[in-house]
Amino acid sequence: MMSVLKSLLDVGVVQKSARATANWIDLQWSLIDRDLRLVAPRARGQLLDVGCGDKPYEHLFTPFVDRYVGIEHEATFGATHAAHRDKGPDVYYDGVRLPFDDASFDTVLSVQVLEHTPEPQALLDEMARVLRPNGILIINVPFSFRLHEEPHDYFRYSPHGLRDMCARSGLRVTEMVAQGSVWSVIGHKLNSFLAFRVARLGGVTQALGKLNHEATRAEPLRIWSLPFVLPAMGTVSALARVLDRALHDPTEALSFLAIATRS
Repeated sequence: MMSVLKSLLDVGVVQKSARATANWIDLQWSLIDRDLRLVAPRARGQLLDVGCGDKPYEHLFTPFVDRYVGIEHEATFGATHAAHRDKGPDVYYDGVRLPFDDASFDTVLSVQVLEHTPEPQALLDEMARVLRPNGILIINVPFSFRLHEEPHDYFRYSPHGLRDMCARSGLRVTEMVAQGSVWSVIGHKLNSFLAFRVARLGGVTQALGKLNHEATRAEPLRIWSLPFVLPAMGTVSALARVLDRALHDPTEALSFLAIATRS
């Protein structure tokens, strides 16, 4: 049955529709995608995507930049599902020093990567080093999120900690955006439990082109759970969006997106 579902998902129209539905249900993906679309027009010149995976955000930025370069840590990237897909990084690095000269890029992008390095300040220093004066750093970090890419999952970030780290790297944060509120946090965690613990949708999700930053999932799908799980997840996502607007809590978020510049 799993192979049949994957075969159906290989059909272009079906896959596109299923992916769009999955993205809408995925509260964190929806929020990150929304905010990156809003900030993408600020990108310019030469762009470096640090921890690019299979470049899921490339299409958002290429209309605004002259060149889009993706880089990955070779050792950890090889263990992800993205390593088996057609798209991937243009350059690999050793996890210590980005292989570029100082001030090589006008824009540096890093999405949900800083939590996966045991030396996050050193990586942020490297991003600042390769950024040109008056260049822009677009960085997204998790605040409340499940364990993933284990064992390479080390940290979560508050906006105050991220500001301090940027300052240490010689960067000035000009904007900080909280992604979601308490209801998105609750909804996302509940939907993650339903998807991965109850229905075991990990393999189907990866067939849709999601979760590529994690290892390939091979757990058997629980078909019997789908009539309950899928409507429940849709309802949870819808309610979370409504409640985030009606009963907003500024002390909770799924993640934060920061815009910083190098003077």
